[in-house]
Amino acid sequence: MSRDPLGVRAVLTPARRWGPSSRTSWLRVDLGLFIGAAGLSLVGVVLVWSATRETHGAGLALKQLLAVAIGMACAVGLTRLDVRVVRALAPVVYVLAVVGLVAVISPLGSTVNGSRSWIRLPGGFTLQPSELMKVALAIGLAMLLADRADRGLRQRNRDVALAWVVAGIPVVLVLAQPDLGSALVLVAMAVVIIAAAGAPWPWTVAVVLAGVGVTVAAFTTSLLSTYQSNRLKAFLDPSLDPQGIGYQTRQVRLAIGSGGLSGQGLFAGRQTQGGYIPFQETDFVFSVAGEELGFVGALGLVLLIAFIVVRAAVVARRADTFGRLVSLGIAVWLGVQAFENIGMNLGLTPVTGLPLPFVSYGGSAMIASWIAVGLVGTVASSSSAARTGPGAA
Repeated sequence: MSRDPLGVRAVLTPARRWGPSSRTSWLRVDLGLFIGAAGLSLVGVVLVWSATRETHGAGLALKQLLAVAIGMACAVGLTRLDVRVVRALAPVVYVLAVVGLVAVISPLGSTVNGSRSWIRLPGGFTLQPSELMKVALAIGLAMLLADRADRGLRQRNRDVALAWVVAGIPVVLVLAQPDLGSALVLVAMAVVIIAAAGAPWPWTVAVVLAGVGVTVAAFTTSLLSTYQSNRLKAFLDPSLDPQGIGYQTRQVRLAIGSGGLSGQGLFAGRQTQGGYIPFQETDFVFSVAGEELGFVGALGLVLLIAFIVVRAAVVARRADTFGRLVSLGIAVWLGVQAFENIGMNLGLTPVTGLPLPFVSYGGSAMIASWIAVGLVGTVASSSSAARTGPGAA
């Protein structure tokens, strides 16, 4: 008798019985989530175009539009899968993501602004494995912890310890780049997923305290590169780096403040069009919205991001354990990352180089964000099918 060691046949076969049919699956996808992400992405392309048109013409905007198209295609493809297929493939995805993080700190990696976070690809493209690791960690931890939670059992200490090893490996590799911002996002995701899976509370408290200790060490030791350390210190005292990050943050605040209620007009912002803000299309793209679209436009971006985060949380409430943990992890990822990016534009948080989801220029971040939307859509579709399909009876 033939064997199926990966269990793929067992995963796929039941999906034919109760999974979304070809005629009704599209009705079960959370279209609001996709529409919100599409609107946010297209606004991001326009903002990137505005920030770079004087120096790059439409080149970067077109590359960003290509990343949006690839990401949307990935998301739509994911919605055609049963969530149990995603669960079965989680270990493979996690291992591949870890291999990518190892490769980026090897001679294959490239250093930009003090962080070795990219792998250069043909055609002028780059890959940032830390963005794809966020996807891998969400489904990896959910797969690891869902079994006992499905049976209503509390997580054992050894299960939680293994989960933190799984989370700790990418965190250490990301810190080695060094990329404190992405590491904090990974830790936040892990804390919420592991706690939501039923981990004993002392584990959560211990990890939060350890995270605080690492953050303090980043400010006070040589844990980070000189460039990134200066970024953090300049948050407390911009005069420490008046020609670098101190200059950037002053220009960003000036741009946002000058936008007023309705903005100076698209492609008409003085700071943006004058090129006074370095890396505006990535770290500080929110300032383009603040200056050219004003408070109303910037608030619209915040509301769209909040809508996506809330939709992911709503899907989590309706899903099985695996889907709930995945959707919660994605909600935390997008929410924390957006808070950090907008906060550094407003001078409320240190500049750590995190992109604004769906908005900042960057192919890896855009594709990873859309894969996250696809995963939430897959969870929503499978959850709806389980409640309404023939197998739900």
